[in-house]
Amino acid sequence: MTKDSASDFSIEGIHYLTGKPVSIEICDGLIGNVNEIKASDERSNNLFIAPGLIDNQINGYINVDFSGNNLSPHDLITAAKAIWKDGVTSFLPTLVTNSNENLLRNFRIFDETIRNDKQLSESIPGFHLEGPYISPAEGFRGAHPPKYIRKPSWDEFMRYQEAAGGRIIQITIAPELEGAMDFINSCSKAGVTVAIGHTNASADQILQAVECGAKLSTHLGNGCANLINRHKNPLWPQLANDQLTPSIIADGHHLTPEEIRVFYKVKGSDSIILTSDVIFLAGMAPGKYSFLESEVNLTSEGMIINTELNCLAGAFFPLKKGVENIMNFTGCSLTKAINMASGNVARIYGLSNRGTLDQGKRADIIQFERNRNEFMIRKTFLNGKSVFEATP
Repeated sequence: MTKDSASDFSIEGIHYLTGKPVSIEICDGLIGNVNEIKASDERSNNLFIAPGLIDNQINGYINVDFSGNNLSPHDLITAAKAIWKDGVTSFLPTLVTNSNENLLRNFRIFDETIRNDKQLSESIPGFHLEGPYISPAEGFRGAHPPKYIRKPSWDEFMRYQEAAGGRIIQITIAPELEGAMDFINSCSKAGVTVAIGHTNASADQILQAVECGAKLSTHLGNGCANLINRHKNPLWPQLANDQLTPSIIADGHHLTPEEIRVFYKVKGSDSIILTSDVIFLAGMAPGKYSFLESEVNLTSEGMIINTELNCLAGAFFPLKKGVENIMNFTGCSLTKAINMASGNVARIYGLSNRGTLDQGKRADIIQFERNRNEFMIRKTFLNGKSVFEATP
C-alpha cells in the first residue's frame, strides 16, 4: 500500500475477479482507478484483494452477546473490531427470540451506539430480528426459548422499530403462524426484508408468504426438526421457489457437504447468501457456557450444542470459513465464493455502494493471503480507512 495523503492511497494485490495483479486507487473513501500491474515479488503473488464480506446474521462475537441482558455500547464496538479482523466490513447485528423488555432495551443500545459512532454506522446498515414470531414446535424453533415465542404483532414490531431508530431491515418469521401473512405484507410495504425461517410451513403457506413479499430463507436446512416427512416438508418448496434466496451456514457443522452441493446446484451462485450465524462464543475457548437461558457446550471442533435439546445453538466460525468451505464442497471459484458472501448480500439489501471492486464503490476492501482454499486476512479497509492490519 502506498499513501499520497490521508485520504488518497492505493492497494495492491491479485484481483479476486480477474486473477491478475492490480493497484486500486482509493480517494475520499471510494474506489478510483483499478490498474493492472506486474507482481512485485513472490509474496505478492499470493496476496489477494476482494470486497469486504457482508454478514446478515451475527448474534455476538468474542464474549459479547447481542441478546444479553448486560449489553453496552462499548460491547458492540468491541465486537465490531473483532468482526473487521475476520474480513467482514458490513454486518447486521441480530437479536433473537427474547422478552419484550430485552428486545426494546438492546435495540435502543444498537441505535444509540450507531448514532454516536460514525465508523460503526458505516459498518452496520441495519439490524436483523430473528423471531420471536417463529414456530414453537420443538426442532423447528431450534434453541430459541419457547416461553418468548409468540404470534406476530405489527404494533409490537413497530415499538421495536421505534427503539431501533427505524433500522430493523430484516425479520425472520414462520409464515404458518396466525396473522403472519398480513404481517409479512406490512413489512414488505415498509421496506423490511422478510425471511422465512424456523418454520414448519406447508408448500402453500410458503408460496403465499412469497406472494406477500418474503424474499429470503434464513439458514435453510437448519431451524428444522431432525425427523420430517420426506416429501411434505418446508425445505423443498423453499428450494423450488426461484423468488427465494437462501442464506446457508457453510461452517462444516450446520449442513453436510452434500446438502451444500445440492443447494448450490439448485439455486446457483447468484442466488445464495453465505451467512455465519455466529454467537458470542466466536473466538472463545472450548467449554460449557450459558446462552438463551440454556447450557451450551462449545466443542474443540467448533460445534455449539444446546445440551438439553442436543441441537446446534448458533455457530462458532466467522463468515470467511463459509467462503473457504463452499469452495471445498462445490469446487466453485474464488470469485463466486466471495460473491455469495458480499455482492449477493449487498444486492438483497440495496447496498449499491458496496459488494464489488468497481470504480465509484465504497472502499470496503479486504487483502488476504491464500493457502489453497484457506484465507488469512492481512488488512481490512472500511470506507477507505484501515480498521485492521495483521502483525507482519
